[in-house]
Amino acid sequence: MKLSEFKFDLPQNLIALYPAERGESRLMVVNRQTRQIEHRQFGDIASYFGDGDTMVVNDTKVFPARLYGSKEKTGAKIEVFLLRELNREHRLWDVLVDPARKIRVGNKLYFGDSDLVAEVIDNTTSRGRTIRFLYDGDHSALMKAIHELGETPLPEEIKNRRKATEEDRERYQTIFADDNKVGAVAAPTAGLHFTKNIVKRMEINGTRFTPITLHVGLGTFRQVDVEDLTKHKTDSEPYFIPGGTADIVNDSLDHNKRVCSIGTTVLKTLESSVSANSRLKASEGWTDRFIFPPYDFKISNSLLTNLHLPESVLLMSVCAFGGYDLVMTAYEQAIKEKYKFFSYGDAMLIL
Repeated sequence: MKLSEFKFDLPQNLIALYPAERGESRLMVVNRQTRQIEHRQFGDIASYFGDGDTMVVNDTKVFPARLYGSKEKTGAKIEVFLLRELNREHRLWDVLVDPARKIRVGNKLYFGDSDLVAEVIDNTTSRGRTIRFLYDGDHSALMKAIHELGETPLPEEIKNRRKATEEDRERYQTIFADDNKVGAVAAPTAGLHFTKNIVKRMEINGTRFTPITLHVGLGTFRQVDVEDLTKHKTDSEPYFIPGGTADIVNDSLDHNKRVCSIGTTVLKTLESSVSANSRLKASEGWTDRFIFPPYDFKISNSLLTNLHLPESVLLMSVCAFGGYDLVMTAYEQAIKEKYKFFSYGDAMLIL
């Protein structure tokens, strides 16, 4: 398929700048067999799942990856977006910088009145740099300093229209986020809708929740700039699928039950580790899987996701799962019914 096929007119006022209360978003339910589209509330999700069904969640935790600082000597204001830790011992990080033209190899960067200083040691892309933190404390002390100074990494479409708040630190984090799985620079947003009460109600009915980990990178939001989608390359992201999760998912598949990916991050992680007999394998590694129509899914048979922006890789993945015509029809209805889009927006369940 072509990039232009995923273009549609989205009124800017339908991009959610703030989240609804957890569990109180709207829920559009799309049935691939009947092609029926229902308009519900998120709490109604429990009625679509029951005994033996499995919900696979992403337990990655977002860290405050956006730092503001200044250059030595000139004092010019700069933004440093931490993408990933490259080497813990040498405190090397892969980052994006802005304004890039002012930040060169050898520059030292200062962050507020803190002891946190970084040196630029390499250029990687037009905006990309490798930096080394010059810091006396151990790794946990460094991360504590980053957490104190950093800002919640809201996507550009939101960040450009409002400042991140203290509330975002909690709200741009799912209830499944594991303190031992810190590493995402964007939230797996389908999980933002759940409350502990909704999960408990579903578990009482026999639905199982089980985790994978995929540390979401900025590739999630990277603009596709080629018309031929086969030529688009996505960033690699680290993932981990535990043996217990593989066992639970495969049990649901063996009994013809639902396996629901909570978000496109889970969807692509599961598709990155499929055995020869179309079952999920426990594994760990990196995935750069880019899913767009047509695609033959092996593991997930239902998907919970948000409503995504035009021409985004996330919309392409959803269309691959739900069927291009049906999903685009659903998006037309979503705009007509004034659903909220993007990371803090409403949810869509595809069955």
